[in-house]
Amino acid sequence: MTKKEVLAKAKAENVRFVRLQFTELHGQLKNIQIPVEELPKALDNQMMFDGSSIRGYKRIEKSDMYFQPDLNTFQVIPWLEGATGNVARIICDVADPDGTPFVGDPRVALKTVIADAKKMGFEMSVGPEAEFFVFDHDAEGNPTVNPHDKAGYFDVGPMDKGVEVRRAMDDMLHSMGFHLEASHHEVAIGQHEIDFRHANALECADMLITFRYVIRSVAAQLGLHATFMPKPIFGENGSGMHCNQSLSSKGKNIFFDPKGEEQLSDAAYGYIAGLLEHLPAITAIANPIVNSYKRLVPGYEAPVYIAWSPGNRSAAIRIPASRGGGTRAELRTPDPTANPYLLFAVMLAAGLDGIKKGARPPKPVNQNIYNLTAEESKKLKVGALPHNLDAALNALENDKVVCAALGEHITEAFLAEKRKEWDQYKMQVHQWEIDQYMETF
Repeated sequence: MTKKEVLAKAKAENVRFVRLQFTELHGQLKNIQIPVEELPKALDNQMMFDGSSIRGYKRIEKSDMYFQPDLNTFQVIPWLEGATGNVARIICDVADPDGTPFVGDPRVALKTVIADAKKMGFEMSVGPEAEFFVFDHDAEGNPTVNPHDKAGYFDVGPMDKGVEVRRAMDDMLHSMGFHLEASHHEVAIGQHEIDFRHANALECADMLITFRYVIRSVAAQLGLHATFMPKPIFGENGSGMHCNQSLSSKGKNIFFDPKGEEQLSDAAYGYIAGLLEHLPAITAIANPIVNSYKRLVPGYEAPVYIAWSPGNRSAAIRIPASRGGGTRAELRTPDPTANPYLLFAVMLAAGLDGIKKGARPPKPVNQNIYNLTAEESKKLKVGALPHNLDAALNALENDKVVCAALGEHITEAFLAEKRKEWDQYKMQVHQWEIDQYMETF
């Protein structure tokens, strides 16, 4: 869209206010709201804000930053219609005062790696499968961990009380331009999944940020609480975000080779090898909170070993059966708390590294590896994912390819913030410790 087209659409849609949206280091959506009269100024990249107040951005002594709106993301927010007019949003990049893209902006980091892929003649497509829980509130209106329903995988109403909740979410997502593919109840009580069609990496990351915004907003309107926290309930499956990904060149899926082994190309094998090699470091980005590692344990359908397979769902990377244009690699380790801009950047960088090296992955593991013993994993030469956030951060710090994809600014800020989070967690006394030791000792 052009500036003229955005202004015309704002007028036609009776827009009264516009929200300039962006994400901070950890993928949390931020925005400022401006009256529509200020929109021309914003579209000329003249809207300034204080970057020192945003985690991982700027120091206070040098904090002026500017919005650079992506005009193609202009959209009316359907649930914010008002008597005086509607509210729209535009997703923005962040820039320094001289107009240079800010190296600490996650969206800018992804665009940098996308440009690297373009130089090689490739474009990345991603199709995520983000799961989430829906919980009731208590009498004071605070979120609980009491699930809205007790249904299970693919159940229907009336057992699945989430049917109408998902319908409301589907309607809102559709009105915001999402091409939905499926929605259903997941395995755990109170757990749901809504899938939308794959898109290029930048568009898909924008959609995921919007997706989380819509899901939580619709739940709140219904008096419920939606969370993308990976493991809110002990003993139940956690929420993952499987990421289906592929590369294309001149509109053709380059992962497909009808004459290749498993009908996969050398590029596909290189990409898979790159993901496997860098997966420990990717894990810090794909599973970025302490709670993420309560999901990555044996027994709950989440991968815990670094292996790949054509079809085996217990492997970290699965190759779905579809071939031709649908040939893709599904990374099953990420969870929906990941910042999609950073996640897609490091996945793409890892895959490209494998292609550049002409790497080949180890033999596929075609057996159930959820509950491998240490001896069995050693025999199969299968490594394990980092077992907690601290181990993942150490892997990230020592991976030059993944750190380069993030850039020095984001790498240092991310490590500092997350190590602070880990230290705070280590110092806490948890209820399990009270129950386990108070009377015994």
